[in-house]
Amino acid sequence: MNSSDIKLKFREIQLAITAALETWDGGARFTEDQWERDEGGGGYTRTIANGRIIEKGGVAFSSVHGEVTNLMKEQLRLEGVHFFATGVSIVLHPLHPRHPIMHMNIRYFEIDEKTYWFGGGIDLTPHYINVNLASSFHQSLKNICDTYSKEFYPKFKNWADDYFYLPHRNETRGVGGIFFDHLSADENVSKEQLLAFCLDLGTAFPLLYKNQIEGQGITEFSSAEKAWQNFRRSRYVEFNLLHDRGTKFGIYSNGRTASILMSMPPVAEWCYEYKAAAYSEEQQTLDRLVKGVDYLNS
Repeated sequence: MNSSDIKLKFREIQLAITAALETWDGGARFTEDQWERDEGGGGYTRTIANGRIIEKGGVAFSSVHGEVTNLMKEQLRLEGVHFFATGVSIVLHPLHPRHPIMHMNIRYFEIDEKTYWFGGGIDLTPHYINVNLASSFHQSLKNICDTYSKEFYPKFKNWADDYFYLPHRNETRGVGGIFFDHLSADENVSKEQLLAFCLDLGTAFPLLYKNQIEGQGITEFSSAEKAWQNFRRSRYVEFNLLHDRGTKFGIYSNGRTASILMSMPPVAEWCYEYKAAAYSEEQQTLDRLVKGVDYLNS
């Protein structure tokens, strides 16, 4: 299995995900634009807007290659002469404040056709945390992980807690999920199995999101709920711009800005020293934005 095979599989999973989301949303269709990177490679960015469920969403595929620049060495700590990277990145921003933001990324990286690794993750960012739905989400991820290794879920869950974290706010981005990076074959798992694991996450993504939406239903919402949603979206923006590795890699590798920043919500609001009302749902959500929550036993 070479990089061309992985590139093809990732493009196929992008198309499968968008087809499933488009059918299920029922109110909008994805549009696609192809782009090229001057230094080598390119991709296909598929976006959707103003749907029945999805207010703004993107499913991006990229396959880029070229020289490991001094900036990449300095900012991303890469060593080598040439790199190849391919991946799929997804972010969905829902219209309804009771529906969560959901993100997934799977990627493959290769240096000088010798060193390689897989990375990625999937996480859930509810505007209002529903513990039962968070538990269901984590159980589904554990089931996928356990197919490949019983060590994956606890390791990757803790990794996600540490990664999807805003240190300047002392809060997690949401209820976490799994995150992994620099995975390569060892005596327990093959390269083919690591690819299959990534593809299984991609296949599961539309179903996981559908379960979250159906668990909340579609009801009328208030202007106060919408304002809270926009406030929580601002935290999402802060994380992606300040801490997200994928965003940094895209910028430092001279990727396509529009595709890199497709993860931004359509609207976000900041307010000075926000204070939630005591015992409110908003305060309960803020209280749960901490590391180490065991959602499997909540």
